[in-house]
Amino acid sequence: MKKCENKMNSNFFNRELSWLEFNERVLEEACDTNSNPVLERIKFISIVSSNLDEFFMVRVASLFDQILAGFNEPDMGGFAPAEQIGLISTRTHKMVNDQYICYNRSLLACLKKEKIFFVKPKELNEKQKLYIENLYYKTIFPVLTPMVVDRSRPFPLILNKSLNVALLLENKEDENEPIFGMVQVPSVLERLVELPSKENEKHFILLEDIIKMYIETLFTGHNIITMACYRITRNTDQGLDEEEAEDLLEAIQQFIKKRKWGMVIRLEIEYGMSEELLGILTDELEVPKEGIYEIKGPLDLTFLMKVYSLPGFVDLKYPVYRPQPIPKLEAEGDMFDAISKGDILLHHPYHSFDPVTELVKQAANDPKVLAIKQTLYRVSGNSPIVEALAQAAENGKQVTVLVELKARFDEQNNIIWAKRLEMAGCHVIYGLVGLKTHCKILLIVRMEDDGIKRYVHMSTGNYNDITAKFYTDIGLLTADPYFGSDASNLFNMLSGYSRLTKMYKLDVAPVGLRQKFISLIRQEANYARSGKKARIVAKLNSLVDEGIINELYEASKAGVEIDLLVRGICCLKPGIKELSENINVKSIVGRFLEHSRVYYFHNDGEEQLYLSSADWMGRNLDRRVEILFPIEDKGIVSNIKDMLKTYLKDTAKSRVLDKDGNYRHANRRGKAVMNSQEYFCKQAIKQAQAFLNDKIDKELE
Repeated sequence: MKKCENKMNSNFFNRELSWLEFNERVLEEACDTNSNPVLERIKFISIVSSNLDEFFMVRVASLFDQILAGFNEPDMGGFAPAEQIGLISTRTHKMVNDQYICYNRSLLACLKKEKIFFVKPKELNEKQKLYIENLYYKTIFPVLTPMVVDRSRPFPLILNKSLNVALLLENKEDENEPIFGMVQVPSVLERLVELPSKENEKHFILLEDIIKMYIETLFTGHNIITMACYRITRNTDQGLDEEEAEDLLEAIQQFIKKRKWGMVIRLEIEYGMSEELLGILTDELEVPKEGIYEIKGPLDLTFLMKVYSLPGFVDLKYPVYRPQPIPKLEAEGDMFDAISKGDILLHHPYHSFDPVTELVKQAANDPKVLAIKQTLYRVSGNSPIVEALAQAAENGKQVTVLVELKARFDEQNNIIWAKRLEMAGCHVIYGLVGLKTHCKILLIVRMEDDGIKRYVHMSTGNYNDITAKFYTDIGLLTADPYFGSDASNLFNMLSGYSRLTKMYKLDVAPVGLRQKFISLIRQEANYARSGKKARIVAKLNSLVDEGIINELYEASKAGVEIDLLVRGICCLKPGIKELSENINVKSIVGRFLEHSRVYYFHNDGEEQLYLSSADWMGRNLDRRVEILFPIEDKGIVSNIKDMLKTYLKDTAKSRVLDKDGNYRHANRRGKAVMNSQEYFCKQAIKQAQAFLNDKIDKELE
């Protein structure tokens, strides 16, 4: 975000431009030749593309919806929807141009040095040509569907994010009116086609290039005047009327189908596409002029994740890191015994996610376990937790699962899991009308010798065994009866009409979480005004909420020292005299996706530390079910404080936000290079090894 892109009379950065600056930091990682191996850079540049897809489908689409509805009110940064679209267009066009400069000038050259080649048709040798010809006629040709537009055949429905080849055919009846034709590049086939090559080399060609080589076989008898690839992005946020939906499951399924024909928000075209071909596409698709992107390279670089996933080439990636076991759990044979002895901290991906999965599996087969209750927001494609819950129900346990069907772009996946759980005998809840259930909580009810005991797992991240390997999140395992009581009350509220009348330790949105945060911030401000030390440290993904930001400004003016670790969007302007001069904002973008939410308040020396599923965004505080839970074990409090200190010392992957909206690398002058994520990896390995050594020593005694 540059200075000219923000209205200087506003105390807030624009949300959309701030998000684009986050994606710019991801792009910087793709361009970083010093600390990132080439295949890691490939991964980052692919993420830039997938991020932009979702940004256009949801955020830019929402702005167009506002314009169509006649809504012209400025956002808290001072920009009306039309102004925002103009600024976004300028910023994203530059970003995409920079992205392809990085790809064409740097990444391709680096891949060539490693004997990985992307081959164009004119560069094929005879053996490769023969291989492609055989592949085309045996595998590709039968799948293709050529289409033309004429009086009897209207312009076809173009699927969201599909890659297509558009062409003009010579019209023998009227040479001044060429015929428009197109072929969708089939998504059922691998886009990245490996070719025969020399030993120790990898040669690839893109599927669309093969189709273009043989395009005449699809339009026999017609001369092809011109052709080029294009891709569209549609508005996928079509709106869901939950109040009118008799069956939420069916409503979600219809909602997914509607995404296929939302308004076209963006049109990406191959560099050099003819004006006539472009004119037909823009007219038929009704693309706004600021939504046209001419691309100097392959459209949609998300295919590069396939390159990243190539077997071998370990020297072209970060050193392999295997999540470590947790000593406290390893010391006990039984997880319930281990948790009973004291709260246990889990820090993913540095710690393995396996204990969470194993806890559900153990509960499913433990005759003492009576009930399991869990929320699921985003789970993996082959989730062991879902299978364990299904097994528990089949074993006769009382199993209640809240599956959030409205988790954007995971709806279809969650529908499949919901049906699987229902068939197994689980009681499945589909969330609350008007609210997304975003909290991450697991409750296990067990009959023990001295009566009923409840075991609880709470986390800042999803119950997803795949993302737990590259998202940083923090979880807590506890048998504290007050947490158990609160968890029961929460699930009763989610499954029925119970009100959260008495909660001992949890704060829950949308009931009282906003007020809790405001109270905690004001408490620090009051300490500062009375001349006492006052400090707030918050680590979160996004800071957008105007009310919370204003509270932080007031705290800063009172003298509270505030450090914010905000990975993504930050609408707060730091460092402004007499407003936010006591606020520092850092963003860390590195090997792992920072995802944990941690909130620390000095509280006149009686420190308060919380973990949460919630960011400081209006949607988290007012329109979602979220939890905030305190960390009370002194050892765990100390551990998390050390984590925050390490993050704040990061000089390798952190950027500092200034008052004009620019993110600059942390000042390394006179400081040792500190990569917080690498530090946590080494620390987890060291702790696990120390435990193993102690165990061996005891066995030898």
